[in-house]
Amino acid sequence: MNNFFDEASRASESFVEHYGPSGVLRYDQIIYVFCPPQAEQLVCNVLSSNGIRYKINDYSAPHAAGTILCHYQSWDLAQKRHDFLIEAMKKGGWVEPLISFLDRNLGHTEVELLNDQFFLHQKAFSILSRKRHAILKRVFDITLSTLLLLVTLPIGLITSLLIKLESSGPVLFTQRRTGLHNKEFYVIKFRSMRQDAEKDGAKWASQHDDRITHVGKFIRKTRIDELPQLINVLKGEMSLIGPRPEREVFISELEGKIPYYRFRHAVRPGISGLAQVKYCYGASLEDAIWKHKYDIYYIKHYNVLIDIKILFLTIKTVLFGMGR
Repeated sequence: MNNFFDEASRASESFVEHYGPSGVLRYDQIIYVFCPPQAEQLVCNVLSSNGIRYKINDYSAPHAAGTILCHYQSWDLAQKRHDFLIEAMKKGGWVEPLISFLDRNLGHTEVELLNDQFFLHQKAFSILSRKRHAILKRVFDITLSTLLLLVTLPIGLITSLLIKLESSGPVLFTQRRTGLHNKEFYVIKFRSMRQDAEKDGAKWASQHDDRITHVGKFIRKTRIDELPQLINVLKGEMSLIGPRPEREVFISELEGKIPYYRFRHAVRPGISGLAQVKYCYGASLEDAIWKHKYDIYYIKHYNVLIDIKILFLTIKTVLFGMGR
C-alpha cells in the first residue's frame, strides 16, 4: 500500500498546469529529438506549436548530464542511433520518449503523435493494467456518490419544482450515451432545455443555445443538472471522474477525424473530468480534439490523488460560476 501512495504522489507531481491552447509552454531549455525522417515534420509542428526549443536528429548533441534527449518512433531508428541514445544515458543524459516528456510538461497528451505502440504498452495505463486502481476508484465512486446524493437532496427537490413551474414536460431528461467498452446506457440529467429541443435532429449544445430554458441556464452553469448522474455512478454506468460520455452519432463523426477517439471508452465516463476543469466550454472539432488530449492524459496517468484534485477543481469551477 505504501508503494501505491508513493507512486500516486509521483504521478500527481507531474499533474502540471496547462497554459491554454493559445499560449505556449514556458520551457527555455533546448531538447534534442530523434525520430525517423518521415516523422520530422509532424514532430516539428507539435513542438513549435507548444513553444518548445528543440533540435531534431542532431547526433552531435552533447552527452552531458542535464541534456534532454527524446525519441519518437524509436523502433524505426537504425541500431547506431539506438546506441547513441544508450551512450547518452550512460553519460548522464536524460533520455525518454517524446510523448512522455510532453505529457509531463504540458499536462495533456499530444494526440497527433499517438500510434499503436503507445497503446500496446499497457503498463503505461495504470487504471487498465492494475486491478487495485480500478477497485479503489469504484470504492471512491460509491462512497462519495452516496454522500453527495444525501447532501444534495434538498437542491434536487427545489430544482425539480423550478423546472416544473417554468415549462411543461418531465423534470428528468434521459439520453443514450456511449460508455465503458462502447456499451450504450441512458444518462440521467435534470432537463435544462425545451421539450422540443431536438425536433430538428441531434446537434451539439452551444454556450448560448436558445433551446436552453432560464432555469436550465442556471443549473447548467452550476452543474446542478448533472446531479442525477450520481444514480448512473451507483449503477456502475459512470464514474465521478472520467471522460464525459458522448452520443454515438457524434462519436461516429469524430472517430474519423480524431486519432484513437474511441480509446476514451476504455474507462467509465465521468460526471466531471480533466477536460472539463482544464478546458473552456466548446462544441467544435477543435474543442473535441483538445478535450481528447486531456482524456488520454487522464487515462494514462490515473491515480486516486488525481481524481481528488479534479474533484476539488470541479468544486472550484462550480463555486465561481464557470460551469462547462
